[in-house]
Amino acid sequence: MSREQLLATTFVELADTLGDDFDVVDFLQNLAERSAEILGADAAAIILADQRGALRVIATTSHAARDLELQALATAEGPCLDAFHSGDDVVNVPRTEGLRRWPRFLSAAEDLGYPSVHAVPLRLRSERLGAITLLYAAITELTDDDRALARALTAVATVGLLQERTPRQREVLADQLQAALSLRIVVEQAKGVVAEWAELEIEEAFALMRAFAREHARSLGAVATDVIEGRLAVGDLLPPERPTT
Repeated sequence: MSREQLLATTFVELADTLGDDFDVVDFLQNLAERSAEILGADAAAIILADQRGALRVIATTSHAARDLELQALATAEGPCLDAFHSGDDVVNVPRTEGLRRWPRFLSAAEDLGYPSVHAVPLRLRSERLGAITLLYAAITELTDDDRALARALTAVATVGLLQERTPRQREVLADQLQAALSLRIVVEQAKGVVAEWAELEIEEAFALMRAFAREHARSLGAVATDVIEGRLAVGDLLPPERPTT
């Protein structure tokens, strides 16, 4: 699939938030994965503000990206936080300036193999929901076209979440976002269970859960909850050709 085709497909997916089966966790995970793919990033992560304004990690494409964003929140420094609070892109920041602004974050990013980090807010006018971080394994500057695409992806996603809703629908969305933050904890726990039982990497365990959820038309949170509470055996997530341990 060409970049143009992938971009068109992604815009359609991000705009489709009106169905009864809308899953915020899966929606934001899809945004992270597609943004990384379209913009050539090696990893991506999304932080989201909860109802009290506290930022949480909600979607990542790798365990390393998750750890890095958690450190950013713990140390209160990093491009993602600046993008969220300012409402502006934080891209193509020279290393010397990055070391001055985010010394612990940038050091951790480089230790993990990401010398280039860019962030774009999820916002609509004055309303900010969070931010997405794009991580690159090589020194990478975003072109003007890349920046425009990143803004377009985050704008469509934000509009998709906030579009023309009644006050009651907006209240439901707030509840969904808060539930998504809570469910993310369950998803992380379930990933650990699946990874340990099936002797997989964390990313592989997550891919299994997500594939199972989509194949059975279930939400990712429901699948993760069933794994944690023992209603879904880890072996049921494995493809038929893979032997169980």
